Amino acid sequence: MSKRPSSANLLSSGEGKRGEKGHLGYLLRQAVTAYRLRMERALAGVDITLPQFRVLTKLAAYPGISNADLARLTQLTPQTVSATIANLERAGLVSRRPHEVHGRIQHLDITENGRTLLTTSRTRVRAIERELMEGLSPEEEQTIRRWLVRVATTEDAEA
Repeated sequence: MSKRPSSANLLSSGEGKRGEKGHLGYLLRQAVTAYRLRMERALAGVDITLPQFRVLTKLAAYPGISNADLARLTQLTPQTVSATIANLERAGLVSRRPHEVHGRIQHLDITENGRTLLTTSRTRVRAIERELMEGLSPEEEQTIRRWLVRVATTEDAEA
């Protein structure tokens, strides 16, 4: 009968297999989880969820986008986008308008209140991003950005 390790014996992030010698995929997942937690905490202070932030960000960049396209761009499920849009609409942060040709398709737009909230939220997010890049040279930052794009765009990444 093998003994299970106690929680006290588990290593913290950055140590052992959770550190530089760990599996790359695990380290990437660990970093994403830590980043997401920091984002959620920062955005909670302005009463917006991470999915809402993602939706507002894309609506500001692509006015009039449909729910289906929004789901693809935000990498959220269509169900999550629908629920998120409904909550944002109730809060007066987004509006809907009918498509000029297709009756069932509705365009989504960010309202002025939505833009104000997005501006405040972006300030918090940019602070986190600055902290992440602290101490890196411009060349190191560019290398990281290039690598992350390559990971995301490698064949079968969207399958």
